[in-house]
Amino acid sequence: MPKVQRKPEEIDAIRAEILDQALELIAEAGYKGFSMRKLGTRLGIAAKTIYNYFHNKDEIYLSILTRGFEALYAQCAAANGNHPDPTGKIAAMCRKYVDFGLEHANLYNLMFTWHVPKFRDYVGTEMEPAARLELETGLKVSRLFIDTIRAYPGGGQTVPEDDARFLMIQFWSQAHGYIAGINNTLLDYMHETPLAIKNRLIDSMLDNFRAAVVACERTSS
Repeated sequence: MPKVQRKPEEIDAIRAEILDQALELIAEAGYKGFSMRKLGTRLGIAAKTIYNYFHNKDEIYLSILTRGFEALYAQCAAANGNHPDPTGKIAAMCRKYVDFGLEHANLYNLMFTWHVPKFRDYVGTEMEPAARLELETGLKVSRLFIDTIRAYPGGGQTVPEDDARFLMIQFWSQAHGYIAGINNTLLDYMHETPLAIKNRLIDSMLDNFRAAVVACERTSS
């Protein structure tokens, strides 16, 4: 009998389950401990079956990252669109970014923290196109922040590109430090309830951001 063809939505569901289980496996065993054989065992299928959906473990890894950046971008863009004023946009995006990192700890760690292959590791290989897609998807998040920061002054005024990029990096460094400290439990040794200071920390970051924008405006004027 001919093999029954799966519907596109069934294929998408299987691919999503493979990515979900692969992420959990990487979180437990590390990237170097991740293999198609171990993933197959976790899924309860033969490793060769996975090749019906992904070419190799690198494609799985890059697909996890791409999917993660797509989700992060979608959430930050939605937060941006829910506020008409620049202050509200920046504040909402900041809070959404931090919440994403805390709510999806394993995914965030893979995207930003763990020592894993990056785009340049795939240049010149068959996986370069997939790695480029992952990189471009990730950069959409930083571009969203940069563009929002540039438009922050309003009234036809903009923050210079270099200053906006610096402010984006400054924000990311502060937010990432807090997220990483929560996710790796190091902040537990510095504060009894580190999650309790989340809003205070974000408010402080926003105060610093506003002050930095004013400084940039003075410098450019």
